[in-house]
Amino acid sequence: MPDSSKQIRNVSRRSFLKLTGLAAGGLVLGSALPGWQRPWASPTGGNSELNLFISIAPDDTVSIICHRSEMGQGIRTGLPQVVADELEADWQKVQVVQGLGDKRYGSQNTDGSRSIRRFYDTMRRMGASARTMLENAAAQQWQVPAGECKATSHRVVHTPTGRSFRFGELAAPAASQPVPGDKDLQLKGSDDFRYIGKPVNTVDTPAMVTGAADFGQDVSIDNMLIASIERAPVLGSSIKKLDDSAARKVRGVVAIERLDGGAEPPLFHPLSGVAVLATNTWTALKARRKLQIDWSDSDHLGHNSDAYLEKMQQRVREPGKTITDHGDVQKALASASRDHEAVYTVPYLAHATMEPPSATAMTTDSSCEIWACVQDPQSVQQHVGNALGLEPEQVRVNVTLLGGGFGRKSKPDFVIEAALLSRKMKRPVKVVWSREDDIRHDYYHAASAEYYRAGLDSDGRVTGWLQRAAFPSIGGTFSAGVDHPAGFELDLGFADLPFAVDNHRSETQQAEYHARIGWLRSVANIQNAFGRCSFADELAHAAGKPADRFLLELIGPDRLVDPSQGDYKYGNYGEPLEKFPLDTGRLKEVLRRTAARADLTLRGDQQSGNGEGWGIAVHRSFLSYVGIATRVRVQDNRLEIMEMHAVADVGLAVNPDRVKSQMEGSMIFGMSLALLGEIRMEDGAVSNSNFHDYQLLRMHQSPPLEVELVDSQEAPAGVGEPGVPPVAPSIANAVFAATGKRYRELPLKKHLSIG
Repeated sequence: MPDSSKQIRNVSRRSFLKLTGLAAGGLVLGSALPGWQRPWASPTGGNSELNLFISIAPDDTVSIICHRSEMGQGIRTGLPQVVADELEADWQKVQVVQGLGDKRYGSQNTDGSRSIRRFYDTMRRMGASARTMLENAAAQQWQVPAGECKATSHRVVHTPTGRSFRFGELAAPAASQPVPGDKDLQLKGSDDFRYIGKPVNTVDTPAMVTGAADFGQDVSIDNMLIASIERAPVLGSSIKKLDDSAARKVRGVVAIERLDGGAEPPLFHPLSGVAVLATNTWTALKARRKLQIDWSDSDHLGHNSDAYLEKMQQRVREPGKTITDHGDVQKALASASRDHEAVYTVPYLAHATMEPPSATAMTTDSSCEIWACVQDPQSVQQHVGNALGLEPEQVRVNVTLLGGGFGRKSKPDFVIEAALLSRKMKRPVKVVWSREDDIRHDYYHAASAEYYRAGLDSDGRVTGWLQRAAFPSIGGTFSAGVDHPAGFELDLGFADLPFAVDNHRSETQQAEYHARIGWLRSVANIQNAFGRCSFADELAHAAGKPADRFLLELIGPDRLVDPSQGDYKYGNYGEPLEKFPLDTGRLKEVLRRTAARADLTLRGDQQSGNGEGWGIAVHRSFLSYVGIATRVRVQDNRLEIMEMHAVADVGLAVNPDRVKSQMEGSMIFGMSLALLGEIRMEDGAVSNSNFHDYQLLRMHQSPPLEVELVDSQEAPAGVGEPGVPPVAPSIANAVFAATGKRYRELPLKKHLSIG
C-alpha cells in the first residue's frame, strides 16, 4: 500500500511556481485543452480553460493541486490519486498542494457528494495530457517516433531500446510542448490502473493523528484579535439596547463592536450581534457573558418546534399541491382490498461538526485575505467581496482542513463576520464560534411531516400510492415567501419513486419559514427515505410478506426510470440520466445483498425470546444505491443496536478504503440522527446548547459495522452522503420486528431509552 507520509502545502499561485522549482526548468501543465468541455457550467455558457493542476520539478517531485476541501472524506488523496494514475507517477514522489479559492478551477463547492463524480474524467485527462507531453518531449530528445515512448513508473521509456528519462529530466522540454487536445489523449484501460480502484492511505492522516494538521481553529497570525459574538437568539431580531460597560472592564478586552443583521431572507448574512474582541479566546468569552442586550421583536418570536410539527402533521392529511400524478390514485385506493396510511416526522437537526466554524481575516481598503475551514472558497470570495465592496478577485481564501463539514461550512456567514470585524479593527481578527454558538445559530435541517397512503389488492400488491410532504424549504433562505418544499428537494428520495405502481401521486403542503434552513449531509433524503422505506416495511407486514420479497415486487422489473412529468423536471443531482440512470436493477441487487446479511424472519416476540429483530432499507441518493441491515435488541424499553451492515453500489470506487470509511461514518451519523438528534425551538429561539442536550452517538452505543461494496465499473457516483438515508428506517423497521411497535417519529429516544 503506498505510503501516505506526504506534506500538504497551502500556497499562492506565485509561491506554487517557486515551490515546485519551475524557475529551474520545471513543467507546469496549464491544461487548456483545446475543444474540451468543462465539467461545470461556465458563466458564459461556453467552453472555458482549466487552470494549473500539475507541475513537475527537476528533482522528480510531481505537485498536484487539489481544488476541493478536505474534511475527512479523503478528497485530497482521491483526486490526486486519479491524476497520478494516468500520469504514471510514482505516488511516493507526489506532493499534494491545497488550491486557493479561484473560479478558474471550476466549481470548488465541496458538497453534494460531487468531487469525484464531477472531476474524475477531468483529472484523468489532466494526468493523461501531462503524460503525453512528457512522452512527446522524450521523443524529440531521442529523435524517435512518439509512439515508441511510453511513460511508466515516473520515467519515460523508449520501448525498442530500453533507454529512459526521469520525469524531472523531461520537465523543461515538456513545458514547451503543445498541450494535446482531447482526440490526442490515450486514457488507460482499467486493467492498467495502478491506483484507481485500489486502497491508498490518505495523505492527511499522519498530520491528523499527530496533531500537526492545521484546522480553521488553529490559525494564528501576528497582532491577531479573537472575536466572540453574542448573536440574536431569534431569526430577524436586531439589537434594541446594549449595555457593554461591564464587559469593557474585563482585562484583555480591546473593543466591542456591533454587527448589523436581521435582514430577511437570511441568505449568508451574519446574524445581528455584538462582538467582543480580545487578546485571547478566554477573555473574549468571559467578557461576552457580561453583555446586557435587549433584542427587538421578530415575526418568528412565537415559533415553537413542537407546535409547528403538530400543525404540519395535520396539514399533510389534507390534499396539497400536486407534483406528479400517474394513473387514477383515488380510484385505486377506493377499490383496494386493504388501505393503509401513516404519517412520519423528523425534527430540526443540527450539523454539529467536530470543529465549530472559525475564520480569520485580514482586511485592507483594497483586499481581504481569509484563512478558514470552508467548503466553498469561491462563495466566500463572492459574499465577502459583496460585504466589503470588493471584487471577488480581491478576496484571497486559504482553505484549511475542516474538522467535519456536512454542509455547514459551505455557508460563509462566519467568514463575513471575521472580514467585517477586521475592517473595523484594521488588524487581523479570528472569529471563534463556541459549541453553543454552533448549536444555536446553525443553518438547520428542516423539520418535516410526511403522509403516505397505499392500497393493496388481495395478493398483497400495491395498486395505489399517495404521498405528501411538508417541510420548510432551503429556498426560504434565499427568497422571501417560499412556503412549500422546492423541486430540487423533492428530487431527493420523494418524487423519484422507483416502484412499479401504475397509480401514484406526489403532493406538497405548506410549511412556513421560521429558522435558517440549510443543506445537511444527504439533505431531504433524510426525511424522504425515513418515510418511504418505513412505509414500505409497514406494507410488507400488512401484506404478510417478508420485507425483501415485498420490496422486490414493489420495485418491479429491471428498468430505467425517468420521474419527470409535466412541470416537474427531475434534476438527478445535476447529472444527465443517460450517464447516471435511475436503474432499478442496481437497486434490486443492493436489496438482495442487504437482505442476505439479515435474518428477516427473526422476530423477538416469536422466535428469539429476547426482543431482537432485523430491519432493512434500501435507497438511491446522489446517484448511488445503498442498503442498510440492522439488528436491534429491545429489553425493558431499552434499545440497543447490535450490529449494522451496509451494501453500497457507488459505481467505480476510486479508493475503496475511503468509500468504506465514508459508509461507516454515514452509519454513525445516521444513527445519531435516528436515535438522538433533535433541535427544539421555543419562542423562536433554540433551547439546545451543547452535546448534553443535542446528543450524538457515543462509542458504547456504536455497534459493529460491516460494509460491502458492489464491484462496479459504472461511472463513479456520490459517496459521502448516500449511506445516511437508509439508516433511520432500517432501525425503525428492526424495532418493529423486535417489539411489534411502529415508531414514526424521530428521534427514537422519545419512545425508548438508548443503550
